[in-house]
Amino acid sequence: MALDSNAAKGIRGHFYLPRPSEGAREPFALDVQLDLPGSGVTGVFGPSGSGKTTLLRCIAGLQACDNGSLTVNGQHWQIAGDRRNSLAVHQRPLGFVFQQPSLFPHLSAAGNLAFARKRAAQDVSEAEFADIIELMGIGHLLTQRPDALSGGEQQRVAIARALLINPRLLLMDEPLASLDPMRKREILPYLEKLHRALDIPILYVSHSVEEIARLADYLLLMDEGKIVSEGNAASLMSREDFPVPQGDDLGVLVEAEIAQRDVQWKLVRGTFDGGDLWLRDGGETVGETIRIRILARDISLTLTEDRRSSILNRLPVVVQEISPDRDPAMVLVRLVPQSVSEGNASSTATRLIARITRRSLHQLSIVAGSKLWAQIKSVAIVR
Repeated sequence: MALDSNAAKGIRGHFYLPRPSEGAREPFALDVQLDLPGSGVTGVFGPSGSGKTTLLRCIAGLQACDNGSLTVNGQHWQIAGDRRNSLAVHQRPLGFVFQQPSLFPHLSAAGNLAFARKRAAQDVSEAEFADIIELMGIGHLLTQRPDALSGGEQQRVAIARALLINPRLLLMDEPLASLDPMRKREILPYLEKLHRALDIPILYVSHSVEEIARLADYLLLMDEGKIVSEGNAASLMSREDFPVPQGDDLGVLVEAEIAQRDVQWKLVRGTFDGGDLWLRDGGETVGETIRIRILARDISLTLTEDRRSSILNRLPVVVQEISPDRDPAMVLVRLVPQSVSEGNASSTATRLIARITRRSLHQLSIVAGSKLWAQIKSVAIVR
């Protein structure tokens, strides 16, 4: 495996697949240029059939792409037009987690893990093995066969199996797509632990806004075989043109630190650059950094602070911009907390988005620069 000691940490490459014949499953060419972080979770988001899975298959070497190139944290995995010095599928030090766990049905969970462990490029010590078992919370499942496990438990075993090869890159192709909502809620905390524990890049394909909001640090938006936008996940998901699936809503992601616990009322106070937010106590520790999603539909606007309201979270804000919504009766109002505005907001400062009727906009005489109060009716901790 060629190593470029001067290469910066990250995933870099280019994959091009020509347009397939008429009637193909994905009737477009894949043409992507990659320049991704060398650690953390990169979400790959887009509608069904946009090329997300094809991209992962190219990275893994499962999809032939002779003129593709790929470097992972300084190691050349694929050189365009040079098969001899490129790594074959079985030589690429990566883990791949698919939609279906694909465990051997005749082996216990422990047997499935042992099978993977024997085929690891490097020996996995007992301590490393124990760490992976603990990380995925499957110690009590090791004697069970796959048919005795829930879908979420099977997927946790499959993820542990992928980690046992000591991968330098972990690919996850919609690992929760086949699970019902309850099983998704069961496994998401383990994926969050995975995110914090591993110092390797993870590429996570999904068309679920919730999963991307909870897990992704960096985000690729794909459509028709191309990357149409990329960048910091929180910033990208807060844009008005973010492709929200039907049934979901536009919103922003806010990073906050738990500053206080109110034991009496079962609440915690999160603080961020725009002020404080009271949240339902979910067992977070004081000092912990969390990620909060605030939807545009959950923000109402008033000219003055209303302390007699049942809404706990009220922030003084300044209107930054007003733009049309897809619904002709509504508008989107982009807001900056006054504390941020007065400090000359940077490009990374927190913004909020409210969706209100055009009638309300007119009645309250809201224009760019108006000083208002944002009442946040619902706040969801996503991580």
